[in-house]
Amino acid sequence: MNTQLVAYEVNGKKYEGLHVKPDTENAPCILIAHTWAGRDDFVEGIATKLAKDGFNAFAIDMYGNGKTGESNEENQSMMQPLMDDRKNLSQIVVGAYNAAKKLEGIDDSNIAIMGYCFGGLVSLDLARSGVDLKGAVSFHGFLSGSKDLEDKKINAKLLVLHGHLDPMVGQDQIDSFSEEMNEKKVDWQLHSFGNAMHAFTNPDANDPSFGTVYSEDANKRSWKIFKDFLIEIFK
Repeated sequence: MNTQLVAYEVNGKKYEGLHVKPDTENAPCILIAHTWAGRDDFVEGIATKLAKDGFNAFAIDMYGNGKTGESNEENQSMMQPLMDDRKNLSQIVVGAYNAAKKLEGIDDSNIAIMGYCFGGLVSLDLARSGVDLKGAVSFHGFLSGSKDLEDKKINAKLLVLHGHLDPMVGQDQIDSFSEEMNEKKVDWQLHSFGNAMHAFTNPDANDPSFGTVYSEDANKRSWKIFKDFLIEIFK
C-alpha cells in the first residue's frame, strides 16, 4: 500500500487530493468526498480502509489546497459558497474525477464515488454531471437537486444511506430526490436506518442538540450494504 498527495487544478485553482494505492495493480478507484470539515483524518482513514480491501482510494479536495476547518463556523463558511453555487461544486468534483482517471495503477473503466454529509451531495452531483461512473454513494448526505445543474443522463447506480432521524435531511428532500431519480429512470436505492441521526458513521459525532450522533449499528450495517454494492457495480 502506498500513499501520496496529488495536486490538480480546476478553473485555475489548486486542489490537493490523497491517493492511497493498494498492493494490487489495475484496481477500481473510489473517490471519497469529505464532510464540511474538509479532507481530514476521517476521510483519510476511510481511504486507507478501502485500499486495504484492494481498491484505489482517492480522497478528493473540494475547498482547495487541502484546507480543513477547525470549528463549525469555519466549516460552514467553507461549505456554504459551494452549496449556493452548485454549478461550481459540480465543476470541482468533475475536476477531481478527471484527476483520478490519470492516477497510476487504476482501472479507469471502474470508477465510483462515495461521500459523507456534504460529501454525499458532492457524490450525487458527480453522478448528476453525467460522467462515466459505475456508482455513487451518499452516507448521511444532503439529497437536493438544483436548477443550476444541467439536466444530464445519470449513468451511475446510486446508493443512499440515510439516518431516519437526520434533522438535516427531511422527508421533503427524500421525496424530491426520489421523484428526480424516478423521472430520470436511474437505478437507485435508499436505505433508512431507524434511530440514526446525521453523521452516524463518525465516532467523534456526539452532539444530539446539533443532530449529529454516532451509531455503531447504523455504521456497521451501512458499511456492509456499501461493500455489497461495490461487488455489484464492479462485477
